Amino acid sequence: MRALANLFGKSPFFPLQEHMDRVSDCIKKLSEAFAAMKAQNFEKLESLAKEVSKLEHLADLSKNEIRNHLPKSLFLPIEREMLLNILTIQDNIADTAEDVAVLLTLKKLKVNEKLVNDFEHLLKKNIHCFQKAHEIISTLHELFQSSFGGVEAEAVRSMVEDVAFQEHQVDLEQRKLLKKLFNLEEELSYSSFDLLMRILEAISKISDLSEKLANCVRVTIERR
Repeated sequence: MRALANLFGKSPFFPLQEHMDRVSDCIKKLSEAFAAMKAQNFEKLESLAKEVSKLEHLADLSKNEIRNHLPKSLFLPIEREMLLNILTIQDNIADTAEDVAVLLTLKKLKVNEKLVNDFEHLLKKNIHCFQKAHEIISTLHELFQSSFGGVEAEAVRSMVEDVAFQEHQVDLEQRKLLKKLFNLEEELSYSSFDLLMRILEAISKISDLSEKLANCVRVTIERR
């Protein structure tokens, strides 16, 4: 506890950044999971889903450590509520990564390669959006050192706008894929169609949460 308190004393953002790194570990595994589904390697897919669950658990442990040991008496450069909000959104991203991985294992989906490629493309765009949000969290200590002002704050505002743009691009891709799915509805079994819809929604949630996280950081800056 003392070590974590000392870490908070140096910067309240180091623990958040470490937690976000664990969240990133979860997200990175999703590309491997989709590759396994594309190759119809369901045994490997099951193994990767278990890996994501283990990584999500590690992120949970990190989250709990922060929540349990965040010093109440310590002067923080941002509102305690805002710090915890950022942590909660990061946690939700890890949970979503686990949801995607688990959904992929619920049925041995056998769909045409083009459709799988479309899903894979959507995933890549969501991961890219997440990575942009991860970059914002990685800059928080430097932002703290600059007292949330100057060129550092302007750089973060620009990065937040970029995340919003990336999330919009994801929305456009999601709509295209939704139309394609509905056009293929009669060619798919009900269970396959329903599962693909759930996978699509879970994947797209990654970019939604990434934008929410970026906006939360921007609100933190503006409140300074």
